Amino acid sequence: MRFVALNAPSAARSALVTLAALAAALLICALVFTLSGHAPGEVYGTMLRGTLGDSTGLGEVGRRTIPLLLIGAGLALAFRAQFFNIGAEGQLLLGAVFAAGTALFVPLPGPLLLPAVFVAGFVGGGLWALIAAALRRVNVNEILSTLMLNYIAVALVTYLIAGPWKGKDVRGYIYTDTFPASTYLPTLPGSQVHWPTLLLGVAVALGLQWVLSRSTFGYALRVVGENPGAARYAGLSSGRVALLVALITGGVAGLAGAGEVAGIHHRLLEAGQISLGYGFTAVIVAWLARGNPALCLITAPLMGVILAGGDILKIDLNLPFRVVDVFSGVILLCLIASEVFIRHRVQWGRA
Repeated sequence: MRFVALNAPSAARSALVTLAALAAALLICALVFTLSGHAPGEVYGTMLRGTLGDSTGLGEVGRRTIPLLLIGAGLALAFRAQFFNIGAEGQLLLGAVFAAGTALFVPLPGPLLLPAVFVAGFVGGGLWALIAAALRRVNVNEILSTLMLNYIAVALVTYLIAGPWKGKDVRGYIYTDTFPASTYLPTLPGSQVHWPTLLLGVAVALGLQWVLSRSTFGYALRVVGENPGAARYAGLSSGRVALLVALITGGVAGLAGAGEVAGIHHRLLEAGQISLGYGFTAVIVAWLARGNPALCLITAPLMGVILAGGDILKIDLNLPFRVVDVFSGVILLCLIASEVFIRHRVQWGRA
């Protein structure tokens, strides 16, 4: 068996390989469930009935889809430029910090405060990602720098809510005072789906797809990502592209953080309460989309079903707390392993 490189893999091939990778991941997870003493049909049936077959479950899927869509669309753009941002979790948290600081301490009139909260969230997330982009210029790998910045972001949130921003009437827990009512986002009845942020996520995914496929910057981004040597020969600055991509991908992660605190919590809380690992799960969302932000409109709800369904499995079937991590890890592993089949065809026989 030999792998023969393909010059230009088709979109159909990419889609088929991705679907095959998902199917393989579901089969592997089914084996894990069987070994743990649970029938795979029962597990998957419970997950689907509790999410897609129930109005409350659909609301939970929607709630998780919002940050996954925003972050995943940004990461899809970054991965196309070969800027491997693994720090969206920290960028989400910094967006929440900047949004909370604006809501609590900036004296703006009511109608202006909510837009300012989202602008601040974008700035916070973007600046946090720019640190990694700047370090990349001195040959610091962005995978390591963005990953380490996640832990600094968690520590910063904890410091703020336990120290200078701690609420005046807090007893036993650490969080800030409640935001002004003018910063509250409306939600769909009976759910925590803050629909303005959902619409923003749809607009961001479609907008970034247009930037990638129709704009001059998108062309430069694709060239830098697909052929750095040709980009240098054409006079395209990979460093400048990386800075702009970092600002965009970090900024939209910051918007997700702003949406979480303005739409659900209405205060700044501990990091684990603001984000349920959205920054890491969104890596799978972007990888499933194969570098196309618009496809995150499909892949984000898919991962939303897995996140919401995991909670149901913990309660209804008493599965371990880390069942969602098993799903996510196996899916990511299968996607990474499938990359070789997108760029190569298998040839049997002697060379």
